[in-house]
Amino acid sequence: MRFDQHTVVLLVRPADPPELPQDAIDRLRDAHLAHQAGLVEQGLVLATGPFLHPDDDQLRGFVVLSIAPDEARTLYANDPAVRAGRLVAQVASWLVPEGNVRFEGVPMPRSMLEAASGD
Repeated sequence: MRFDQHTVVLLVRPADPPELPQDAIDRLRDAHLAHQAGLVEQGLVLATGPFLHPDDDQLRGFVVLSIAPDEARTLYANDPAVRAGRLVAQVASWLVPEGNVRFEGVPMPRSMLEAASGD
């Protein structure tokens, strides 16, 4: 059997994220979304999104990329939320039977306002 190999990033909230005022958290969240959208636009991210109701509430998001794990580590070291210590990026390779998962190009929100608008 043949396998497709993707790189995945789990975005995890650290046990002791830095305390920030809400307006700084909001700006950081928008900067994180803009970073993600930029990676999607470059064709590096195949799929991404937040987790809802995870068993482990530190799990925040999941990303599937078309690049090597070391490249993903570099990209996510530059994510504003990771740089600020609000998220940690855990990177791994993911194998799935060839052709089992397909990804469609769709636009990503660049801010919480855009995400909330539903457009």
